[in-house]
Amino acid sequence: MRVAVIDIGTNSTRLLIADVAADGALQQLHRESIVTRLGAKVDATGCLQEDAMQRVFDALARFRDLIEEHGATATTAVLTSAVRDAANGAEFMAAVRERHDIDARTIEGDEEAELTFAGATSERADTGDEVLVVDIGGGSTEFVVGCHGTVDFHASTQAGVVRQTERHIEHDPPRPAEIDSLRREVAQIIRDNVPGEHRRRVAQGIAVAGTATTCASIELELDPFDRALVHGHVLRRAICAAILNQLSRLTDDERRAVIGLQPDRAPTIIAGVAMLLEVMDAFGLDAVEVSEHDILRGAALRLASAPPAAG
Repeated sequence: MRVAVIDIGTNSTRLLIADVAADGALQQLHRESIVTRLGAKVDATGCLQEDAMQRVFDALARFRDLIEEHGATATTAVLTSAVRDAANGAEFMAAVRERHDIDARTIEGDEEAELTFAGATSERADTGDEVLVVDIGGGSTEFVVGCHGTVDFHASTQAGVVRQTERHIEHDPPRPAEIDSLRREVAQIIRDNVPGEHRRRVAQGIAVAGTATTCASIELELDPFDRALVHGHVLRRAICAAILNQLSRLTDDERRAVIGLQPDRAPTIIAGVAMLLEVMDAFGLDAVEVSEHDILRGAALRLASAPPAAG
């Protein structure tokens, strides 16, 4: 079955087109990510901004053409933190449906976590250890702990690279006190939402989404980005600390020139790396495995296994 899944997130809008076999094996045909920053100013205003919504509509127009070119027989779009939080989120979702003929729906944090875990652990050897899957998004971060393909604990938290950047970073380059303040808030959010018993049980970490893949790309000095090299890369805490130290000394314009860093991620990458470091510290991890298998993959597997619609 050929499926297409769109993830309309707080920081980026992403597409996956894939063939999914009856046994769940997935062959990726096309994958693309566009930084659209839908969640810009949502934390402060409570509403999606007109220019941010237009950036998403422009991305969806391109994605709709790609979906038709590939002949996908089932299509869905999931909308996450920014839309959940915005007063005009339902209006925006309706516009996505009407303008682009896409079965779009807003999912709650719990479902977002479950789909992310399903995607990250699919086609991965089961070591029997308790695994953390962390998805650092633009407006929320999902923590999922599980073993043998089963979720034992999950939490969706109000911490994300766009949200925390807007709350804490006022200068360019950011001042050390701003980064320290951001890290303290994130550390507290983790403590408040993930009980110590679950943090202590984790033996391995899998990091999905743009922050982790960008850190791997910077370490590997990839230009252009290469998903095959990023997927499965072991990202060590010391490397993340060095990347944060490097990036936090640069202006936004200077960060955009860093090899391996997608320029549109320059405004929020400092918050992302700082958050990833706090995650590693909270769970006692010296390293995490970077994965390109995320909520897109989880949603694609679920879409392919869903019974056909009646009528």
